[in-house]
Amino acid sequence: MRFWLSHAGGLVDAADARVSVLDHGFTVADGVFETLKVVDGTAFALTRHVDRLERSASAMSLPAPEREQVFAAVRETVDANAPMLGELARLRITYTAGDAPLGSDRGETGPTLVVAVSTMKPWPESAAVITVPWPRNERSPLAGVKSTSYAENVLALARAHEHGAGEALMPDTQGRLCEGTGSNVFLVLAGELLTPTLATGCLAGVTRDLVLEWSGAVEADVDLSALEEAEEVFITSSTRDVQPVHRVDARSIAAPGPVTAAVRDEFARRSRADVDP
Repeated sequence: MRFWLSHAGGLVDAADARVSVLDHGFTVADGVFETLKVVDGTAFALTRHVDRLERSASAMSLPAPEREQVFAAVRETVDANAPMLGELARLRITYTAGDAPLGSDRGETGPTLVVAVSTMKPWPESAAVITVPWPRNERSPLAGVKSTSYAENVLALARAHEHGAGEALMPDTQGRLCEGTGSNVFLVLAGELLTPTLATGCLAGVTRDLVLEWSGAVEADVDLSALEEAEEVFITSSTRDVQPVHRVDARSIAAPGPVTAAVRDEFARRSRADVDP
């Protein structure tokens, strides 16, 4: 594999892909990132992801990434690795504050941009999820920011795996349903397709936004306990697309239900028709 590094001036072999131990993204998780799926050598919804990268950088008071540089780095990385990627791959854009003194103060060397790619297996047809008690802080300055500070997600996902599940769903500090560790959540409640509002601190997921645009889903504040009554549940992410949920904690749910199946099929149809919607 070959990865793109800004301080190297472009592509380097994976064995030579190195970031400084003084990079603020490494020492204090001072950075933002995007994860995309690559289908048949094309990164899906790239413009939306770069738009969100810019919003995340702005929210963290990082210099705006050079937009055309990001687009070019993605193209070069995908093209260089195309023979090894197959039909489906995962691509990550990481953008950090760059080298800095040890501590919280930022340095003056400028940001670090890394684009990396790897092969990816399709997700299972459906997922089991659990709920965890650790809330998202909707009042945090990082609420809704795709920050590299992911330790809370790592712990919650590890708890899910311990319970035989593939994802963990969490509330916000008010007990409202928020999001998963790497996904947004939708549920059918009394026949209506709902997803948590951004006021809960959930990430404005690219796939979430597309599902809202392409379906009859609406944003609503619902308690975490609504999962106990939901007729259908599914989760979305840039690599999962629309994934039905067949179990929440100890409760089994039909997966996919009719609403989920319709949303999944429509998403698949539209995403095939337009790779950069």
